[in-house]
Amino acid sequence: MLAMQSVSKSYNHRGRTVNAMDDVTLEIPAGDFVSIVGPSGSGKSTLLLVLGGMLSPSAGDVFVDSQSLYSIGPEERAALRQRKIGFVFQTFNLIPYLSAVENVQIPLLIGCVEEAEHERRAIALLEKVGLGDRLDHKPSELSVGQQQRVALARMLANDPAVILADEPTGNLDPDTGQEILSFLDDANREGRTIVMVTHDMRAAQRAKRTLRLADGKIALNGHDD
Repeated sequence: MLAMQSVSKSYNHRGRTVNAMDDVTLEIPAGDFVSIVGPSGSGKSTLLLVLGGMLSPSAGDVFVDSQSLYSIGPEERAALRQRKIGFVFQTFNLIPYLSAVENVQIPLLIGCVEEAEHERRAIALLEKVGLGDRLDHKPSELSVGQQQRVALARMLANDPAVILADEPTGNLDPDTGQEILSFLDDANREGRTIVMVTHDMRAAQRAKRTLRLADGKIALNGHDD
């Protein structure tokens, strides 16, 4: 389970305080699929980064399976993320001089996977996302949609229980975007918890429920009918 308890996040911007999150309390059960929608600047990406242990809140705390994220040190927090949380971003963050299979192996190199398993697992994941014939291609040799699929395979490398996706279809054409959403559907059916930030209401409807953010607060928190 993921939980936020009275979380606020403020920034100073040009001499004024901006409340990106304002006293947010939230519970996301294991196996849920939640979409987060709202206008630009409403705090969606901030919520996702705080939820994933990437950005410390100004107040409050976040819990992953009852473990506090922000009462532990940075190294412990990084280790917990490595074990339990996978991230998908609108920008794929692939290393340009590495092949697809090498990019997918990166989390395995810093994880607890036997070295002999690295390549085998990376190949299996790329085959899972339909890129078994692109193993040796570098990012510049792949289409935008294929690059996102490499990023998905890399995210799955350490078998995370939680997937946090920030505009995962934002740079993609509609057909490729639907393919990526289908991969997320499959991951959810496998039992993974998914939290997805999106500006696309059609994408949001793929989730089990939708949270709407406005001015750093949750304005809607309910399952779709």
